[in-house]
Amino acid sequence: MTSTFGITLKLQFQTLGIPWIFERCWYKSLIGSNNSKLPRSTVVPVWGITRQEGVQNTRSWVRPLTVRRKERVSYMIMAPPLASLISSESGRVLSIQSHTVQGYVGNKSAVFPLQLLGFDVDPINSVQFSNHTGYPTWKGQVLDGEQLWSLIEGLEANNLLFYTHLLTVCDPVMGDEGKLYIKPELVPLYKDKVVPLASMLTPNQFEAELLTGCSIHSEADALEACKKLHGAGPSKVVITSLDINSDLLLIGSHLENEEDAPKQFLISMPKIPAYFTGTGDLMAALLLGWSYKYPNSLETAAELAVASLQAVLERTLLDYNAAKVQPEVKQLELRLIQSQEQIKHPIVEFHAKRFY
Repeated sequence: MTSTFGITLKLQFQTLGIPWIFERCWYKSLIGSNNSKLPRSTVVPVWGITRQEGVQNTRSWVRPLTVRRKERVSYMIMAPPLASLISSESGRVLSIQSHTVQGYVGNKSAVFPLQLLGFDVDPINSVQFSNHTGYPTWKGQVLDGEQLWSLIEGLEANNLLFYTHLLTVCDPVMGDEGKLYIKPELVPLYKDKVVPLASMLTPNQFEAELLTGCSIHSEADALEACKKLHGAGPSKVVITSLDINSDLLLIGSHLENEEDAPKQFLISMPKIPAYFTGTGDLMAALLLGWSYKYPNSLETAAELAVASLQAVLERTLLDYNAAKVQPEVKQLELRLIQSQEQIKHPIVEFHAKRFY
C-alpha cells in the first residue's frame, strides 16, 4: 500500500455581514441614481446577494449587466448558490489534485468517496492525463500556476468561494519507498510553505522522514516525528503507512491545544500482497470525511478510514483474482464504484491503540 503527502485546510469564508451590506447599499444607490456620471456602456462590477425591494426576507442573486446614461439598469435574476445561504451538515470541499481519464488516482480517487460521505465536492484538476504515469505512455495537460489561479479568480469574482475545506495532495507526491519524486531543492518549500498551512497532514513514512529530517525505524520514532510536525503547524498528523517488523501501521497524533501533550495512537493492519494506485489519495479523502464527522476523535476517524480502505483493497484484489490477473502485477486500479457500500458503511475490524 502506498500513500501520498496530503494536506487538508479548513477554510472560513464570509458570506454575509458587512461585505454583503456594503454590496447591497452600493447596488441600491446605483438603482436610485440617474446614472449621469457613469460612462456609456459601463459594466457595473456588482455580483452579490441582495433583497428584492418590497419583499421581506427574500434573497435573490442579482447581476447588473450594463448601465447606460439616463437609462434604466438592466439586470438578470439568478439563483444564489445554496452554499451561500444554508449550512451543510457535511461541508463543502474544494479538491485540487491531478485527474486521469481512466483509473482512480488524484481527484478520481478522492471526489466520489467524499460525495458518498455526504460532501459537496468541487474538483480542480491540476493535471489531466489519459491514465496514471505507471503505464508505458500517457498523454494530457498540466495546469500551470496562472491557469490554476484564473479558476480561483473566476470563483471569487462570482462569490462562489463557499468552502469549509481545501483538500490537496501535493502533486507530484514528495516520494515513497525511499525514492524522491520531486527535485531535492523543492523539499524546503514543502516544509516551510506548505506544511504550516495544513490543519491535517497525511504523509507516508518516507515523506514524514523528509519533512522532519529524522529517520523512522520504530513506533517511538514515528510518535516523535508527529510531534515535530505539530510544531510546524498542523494540529492533526497521520502517518498513513509505516512498515516496521513486517507490520503495517498507521500512526495518528492530535494536538488539541498547545498546553497539553498530543493524543497519539496506532492502528495495526495486515499487509495485502499487491501494489495499488491511488490509495494515498483515497486515504486522505477518507480521513477528511470522517474527521469532519468526528472532530474530537481522530482515532475514530482513522478507524473508519482504515476500514473503508481495507475493504476497497480487498474488493479490488478479489476482482483481479476473478479475472485471473496475478496479484504480483503492480498498479492495480481501485474498484471504488463496486465498494461504495463499504465506503459509506465501513465495518471496523482494526482498532486504535492509544499511547499514554
